[in-house]
Amino acid sequence: MAKKASSRLEWRINVPDGASKVLEPESGAVGKIWVGLKGCMGIIVLKVWRVLENAWHIGVADPRKVIHCIKVGLALSIVSLFYYMRPLYDDFGGNAMWAVMTVVVVFEYTVGATFYKCINRVIATFLAGALGVGIHLVAEQSGDQLKPIILGISVFLFVTSAATFSRFIPSVKARFDYGAMIFILTFSLVSVSGYRVVELFELAHLRLSTIAIGTSLCILVTMLFCPVWAGCELHHLIHQNMEKLADSLDGCVTEYFKENGSEKDLNKKMQGYKCVLNSKAAEESMANFARWEPTHGRLNFRHPWKQYLKIGASLRNCAYCIETLNSCISSEIQAPPCLRKHFSNKCMKASSYSINVLKELVITIVKMKKSSNIDVKVAEMNFAVEELVDALKSLPTTHFIATTTGEESTKAKAEGVEGSEHPSPIMKVLPLVKVVSMMVEIATRIGGVVNAVEELARLAEFKAAKDGKPKQNQPTDKLVADH
Repeated sequence: MAKKASSRLEWRINVPDGASKVLEPESGAVGKIWVGLKGCMGIIVLKVWRVLENAWHIGVADPRKVIHCIKVGLALSIVSLFYYMRPLYDDFGGNAMWAVMTVVVVFEYTVGATFYKCINRVIATFLAGALGVGIHLVAEQSGDQLKPIILGISVFLFVTSAATFSRFIPSVKARFDYGAMIFILTFSLVSVSGYRVVELFELAHLRLSTIAIGTSLCILVTMLFCPVWAGCELHHLIHQNMEKLADSLDGCVTEYFKENGSEKDLNKKMQGYKCVLNSKAAEESMANFARWEPTHGRLNFRHPWKQYLKIGASLRNCAYCIETLNSCISSEIQAPPCLRKHFSNKCMKASSYSINVLKELVITIVKMKKSSNIDVKVAEMNFAVEELVDALKSLPTTHFIATTTGEESTKAKAEGVEGSEHPSPIMKVLPLVKVVSMMVEIATRIGGVVNAVEELARLAEFKAAKDGKPKQNQPTDKLVADH
């Protein structure tokens, strides 16, 4: 009875408000472990759910990525038949694994990237295999004592000195880096394994055959089922960057001069220039892969892909100016409202015409057709910039300085603050001068973009405009609306 009473014993504590609380006895070690396991399982389930949710959003945003996964699975399923079907396995044996490895390694998202790896792998394997077999035959004729020496020297010369050094050459690294790596791997395997393997020629023949089968299968699958062309991706990226640049310029100027507009939309527009600044690596990669692709649509095998890189560089030059323009918005020292109002219409006009030029260039690239209105729009942009420069030259600085000095002094006396704590009126004018100079510089750099696009139209032989005469009476927003 005493033991039962002790097991039911409860402690009570009187709190200041007079209420009483019961202290339950603590759970044992098993209970603590169970609580910990439940917490860990909850964290794991939450992380898995987030991964699945992220994967779902990626698939919905770009269904081609899901299709690419299906294509890879299809290619691997077909090449696995070399193991599953007995007649095929009897012909290739364990070398059939090279076909599987080839599909895993060379199958890429775009057609150009797949072509790049397939061609590099086949050519490098053939050259390395032929060279390795030839050196092996020479070493066989030299006797058992000189054979390992000749093989070792060949590996040192052709792999370390030649093939590895070639990867440092920019032109080779840009287009044949993967092939150089496969050459090093294959030549080393042939040279080392040839020292012990008797039928080296047959082994090299089987490996080259399985690699050729794997690469051919990858090319067929990637071209026949929903192909993703690197050239089309680069073409789309360039005109998309132009649109983002135009939106960023519009957002920055609108925000600075406080025009009507949704703050959320403005912030989204203003961040577009960052995508342009960060797209250099993607442009170079796509241009490199596009060179390997066959003719598709209006994009020929000898399409001037390098010109796209020049257009991208011109767009980044504009993006740097827009980044500087964006920094003026968050500057602690701002120009007086009267000065902003004085330049608001001129800056908005120059911005509008600059955006019209970018929009016209977007239409030119999308439709691959020369524009009949681009000269008119560039002339309007230049005229608006000249008006902005004239307004800056005729700025009544003395009047504004006197006005702002009186306003600042009155405000400082009312607040009981010394005038020295406020920035001078000259310092308040400088941010606005910086904005105006950036608008002029942006217009100048947009002219460079126009020249690059016109050069692309000439090299790629874009279609001529239907009407050779510029339509001066046509509204500038009509083409944008059609687009």
